[in-house]
Formats: sequence, C-alpha cells, structure tokens
Amino acid sequence: MNGAQYLAETLSRHGVETLFGYPGGAIMPLYDALLDAPLRHILTRHEQAAAFAANGYARATGKLCVCLATSGPGATNLLTGVADALADSVPLLVITGQVAGGLIGTDAFQEVDVLGLSLGVTKHSYLVRDAAELADALPEAIRLARSGRPGPVWIDVPKDVLLADMGEHTPPAAPLSLDAAPAPEPRAVARARELLAAAERPLVYAGGGVVLAGAVDALRRFCARTDIPLIATLKGLGALPADAPLNLGMLGMHGAPGANRAVQACDLLLVAGARFDDRATGLLAQFAPQAKVIHLDADPAEIGKLRTADVALCGAMAPTLDALGAARPAIDAWRRRCVQWRETGGHALPPPGAGIAPQRLLRALAEAADEHTVIACDVGQHQMWVAQHYGFRTPRQHLTSGGLGAMGFGLPAAIGAQLAAPQARVINVSGDGSFLMNVQELATLKRYDLPVKVLLFDNQYLGMVRQQQALFYAGRYHCVDLSDNPDFVEVAHAFGIPALRAQRADEIDAVVEALLDTPGPLLVHVPIAREDNVWPVVAPGRANHDMIEEIQA
Repeated sequence: MNGAQYLAETLSRHGVETLFGYPGGAIMPLYDALLDAPLRHILTRHEQAAAFAANGYARATGKLCVCLATSGPGATNLLTGVADALADSVPLLVITGQVAGGLIGTDAFQEVDVLGLSLGVTKHSYLVRDAAELADALPEAIRLARSGRPGPVWIDVPKDVLLADMGEHTPPAAPLSLDAAPAPEPRAVARARELLAAAERPLVYAGGGVVLAGAVDALRRFCARTDIPLIATLKGLGALPADAPLNLGMLGMHGAPGANRAVQACDLLLVAGARFDDRATGLLAQFAPQAKVIHLDADPAEIGKLRTADVALCGAMAPTLDALGAARPAIDAWRRRCVQWRETGGHALPPPGAGIAPQRLLRALAEAADEHTVIACDVGQHQMWVAQHYGFRTPRQHLTSGGLGAMGFGLPAAIGAQLAAPQARVINVSGDGSFLMNVQELATLKRYDLPVKVLLFDNQYLGMVRQQQALFYAGRYHCVDLSDNPDFVEVAHAFGIPALRAQRADEIDAVVEALLDTPGPLLVHVPIAREDNVWPVVAPGRANHDMIEEIQA
C-alpha cells in the first residue's frame, strides 16, 4: 500500500463517501488510487467550487466532507472556500498534492507554501514529510475537523509521499471516537438559573453553534418550557421555527425591527452558540446595554471575547439547556410586549406592483415548500431577503456564507447539498453578481444530472454595494453597474440546462411551481427593479436601535 492508497482507504474507513476536487500533477497518485476505492469523486470545474461544494455537503449533513486539489494554483484556489468553512465552523478535510519533498524550497513548478498560506484559514494544517507522518497526521486531522468546534483541517502531501510504501503502517480499523464535550460547572449552572429566575425581560439569542452542538431539540424544549422570547443570528435561523409565536426573527444589520428593539430592552441575554458578531450587534458598546449575559458555547475562546459573560457555560449545550429550562418565569408583560413587536416589527412586504418583488416571491416559495427543501444562498441583497422572508423551519435547510460572506458560494454549495440528500429539493437563490463567480458549475449540474434549481434575481447591479454607496457615500456609484450581464437563459441553455424567464407579478405562482415540481435542473431568471434595497439597515458603526427602516425614493 502506498501513501495515496492509504489515504483513500483511511477516508473510506472513517465514513467518508463523497469527495470534491480537481486533479493535477502533484495529486495524481491519489486520483489513481481513487479508481479502486469505494469513494465517489465529484469533478467540479474550479477548485474554489470544490471547496464550496464540500462545504455545502457538510453543512447539509453535519458530516465531514473532503475536497482535493493539486499543488500551486490548485491549492490557492481552495483558500476562499476553506476560509468560509473556518468562519462558519464547517467540518472539512482538505487534501492537496505538493511537489516532491526534494524540490520543496526550490521554486519548483507549481510549488507554493501551502502550509504558510493555510494556517490563517484552518483549525490546523500539516505538511507531511514521510509515510510515518502521514500515518499519524491523517487520523488526527479527521478527528480535529470533527471535534469540539468543527472546522477545516488541511493536509499537504508531497507527491513522493503519495507514492511511498507505507510499510507496516495500516489504515485504522474503525473511525476514531470523538471526545465528549465536558459538562459545564454545576455552580455556574446554578448561578444561571438564579439569573433566569430573577430576570424580568429575558431573551434567548441563538446562533449557529446550537446546530453544531446538536442542541436544536434541547433549545426548542427550553423555549417550550420557559416561553422566553428568542432572536436569532443569520446562522441561527430555523433553530426555532420561524412561525413560533415568540420567535422575533433575525437581529442585526438587516434584522427585524422588533428583534432589534427587544435586544435593546432586555435585562438578560441567554446567548446560545452565538459570538456577538458585528453584523448582529451593531455598535457593540450600545448592544443590549441593560442585559446580564449567560453565554453557552463549545468554544471557550468565544466566551468573553467581545462581551463579558456574567455566567460562562462552556461545554455540552443540550444538557445545559435542559438543566436551565426547568421553570416558566413570571414575565407575562414582557411576553406580550415581544408578541406585539413580532406582529408590528417584522419584515413588511413591498406593495404589489407589475414586476416581481423578490420578497413576495420568496414568501410564496416558503409557503409552498416543505421543511426538507434546502435553500443555498449566495451573498448579497438576495441573501438578506431570504433570511427575512423565507421563514425557515429547520436550520440545516438554510445554507449561507455567514462569517465570510463569500460571493460564489451558493451554486456549488447547492451541488454539495443535493449530492448529500438526493431526494431533497435543493434551490440555489442567487444574484447576478454572485452567480457569475461560479457559473461554470452549471457544467457540474449537467454532468451529474443533479436536480438543483437556480432562482436568479437580476438587478444588473452589485446591489448591496450600490445600496451602501447610495445611503452612506452620497450616491457616488462606482464599479457596481452590471448592465452588460449576459442573457442568463441563453447561458443556461449553452450548458444544457433548461431555463425560463419571469418578470411579471402574476407569474409568481408559476415560478414557485416550476422550482418545486420540475424534474431535473432548472434556472429561473427573474429581472427585478434595479434600485430595490434591503430594509431595515444599520449604518456601519451605528447601534442597532439607530436602524434605518426605509427611505422612500
């Protein structure tokens, strides 16, 4: 068994089923070994898309996924997708080929210092020098990617190590067990219960860490027992169903006005798997100014990093929430106030018009789709409209680049999610700017006959940048005009993908039906008003309560 065969066999024994990648010279021995391995390799048309597709697979399932590339440009093209996985705590194993060990440091063809480049975008990174190092590093990398706070781990393997005889080193017989998350300190749990009992205006602030910790059911039990109102981050959407009476929606820069008002008025924040991100908090010094903080998180580095916690509960989140949710606090007046904020401070639909308003189309799509329909978003105005209007019922049906905000994420992530769940409906909601960043992955849809649907909102602008320039740069527009976009229907047809165009309001029902019921892949091109904005918006450096709810043109 050589190093490449060892890699393939070890991945298989650890439950990996699908890999995404793009071959090249230095990684060639591993591709040769994959021919004889019980692993499915998906050839994307760009290495960045391989990383995003593996990312989407892992987000949709919670399982480790693998992406591959060769040395030099293959490795550098992975970096954005790997950085995205780190920002959103996605379990990803990255394997790249490297020039032979004797050539490292000689500026050989397609040589790049991958170890140095990758350190800032991974949990851990390895440059493997020999067979013994590979035998140690690979199982450890798999464990690290999945344990604690998940994230990407990178192994860079010189070509001669891939070809080397592994000798007595054999693949592990079974997957390595993960370390169980520790139970929080009992005195801290008791103190948290005291704060909850004393609070008059408590609020749950739920983030993506609830999903990563497998604590969604526990959070829902906590909310059912206590009836404490909840707000969510972008990554926390769906942890509590959007239609739950005390779910006030998303907070932050483009959050629901009612959610932002509740944060400013609360006297206790129970923070579950959230990290006080600037897009959620606005000006941190003025965020929840009256509130004590109970912070639950698997990562001790997040507790106290940006906001001091009155009680820190680091460790297993589900049993901690169960321990905290024993009693229903006497906060009826606060509940009534929050229900009023939910009813009057939600995201309003724009008035009906002749054209398609994306908010209305997304609301109609959410009402018609089942809870297993997966929405993979790109980044931009459409991403915020999805967060505001789709109404997620479960968290893993919402795949979005949160921490990094990487345009081009959506289509390859949708491909990964569709391969992870072949029977699910998977829809990529995109904008014209984002879509063109990885448009070549339409070839991947065609090659593997994947039934991914693309809902493409086209305003011929970099809409979010244009909105910022309009509001905060005196309308000095620069480098945001995309009016030379191609005909997207014809682009889809050129890749062999069926496509249609809809732009009248009376076509919304037909668009929804096409997205949900058309067999095979489909692109739906929806031209929208060029100057549509996302409301509300919090200006950079301002507090959430200073949100701009709308400026009439």
